[in-house]
Amino acid sequence: MKIAMWSGPRNLSTAMLYAFGNRADFSVWDEPFYAPYLLATGIDHPMRDVVLQGHETDAAKIASQISGTVPDGKAHWYMKHMPFHMVMDFPIDWAADCVNVHLVRHPARVVASYAAKRENPTLKDIGFAEQAALYDRFPGPILDCDDIRQDPEGMLRTLCDVIGLEFSESMLSWPDGPKAFDGAWAPHWYGAVHQSTGFAGPEGPLPKLDGEAAGLVERALPFYQKLYDKRLR
Repeated sequence: MKIAMWSGPRNLSTAMLYAFGNRADFSVWDEPFYAPYLLATGIDHPMRDVVLQGHETDAAKIASQISGTVPDGKAHWYMKHMPFHMVMDFPIDWAADCVNVHLVRHPARVVASYAAKRENPTLKDIGFAEQAALYDRFPGPILDCDDIRQDPEGMLRTLCDVIGLEFSESMLSWPDGPKAFDGAWAPHWYGAVHQSTGFAGPEGPLPKLDGEAAGLVERALPFYQKLYDKRLR
């Protein structure tokens, strides 16, 4: 089984990567199209040069690799993807042969978290519109971050049941610290998850935002709500 997990930034996407990466039967891949996205768009992200030097930048080569055999002799392959990385003419037909899963988080939480790592995010940066569009082409189970944090085992069991995968208790915890499969960008973005050994508990009330941040949340909400209404429960 090949799982393509689609999400925007600043949610539980890395924790989910670690959950599947802790299974003995899975190989995992952290945002394979991030370097091609940076190169194609010229966008200035933290650690841009390190990412471009440390990862394949040819989207066609990455797509071909995904279409090949599961690496490391494993039975399954979990890939963490962001819809807005799939720019221009990047090949995406490979996704038709994957189990596509979509992970969402309330935009108020995303914007507050993203702004702490990179100033003045745009709608493009947080990817809600792109994810809603990609869902229309490659639908699949939808998970909401709040639901996972409320009941990690229950939601992961539900997901595994829906996609026809046996649940493993190993998904509920992992060693702290960096992982061998982390992308080169991990030192900037993964500080909190590197301190974790499992899913964090429920979050508090939504953050109160104003000005441009509040406006960004309002623009993202319709896309989020479209997916949220179809989530697994």
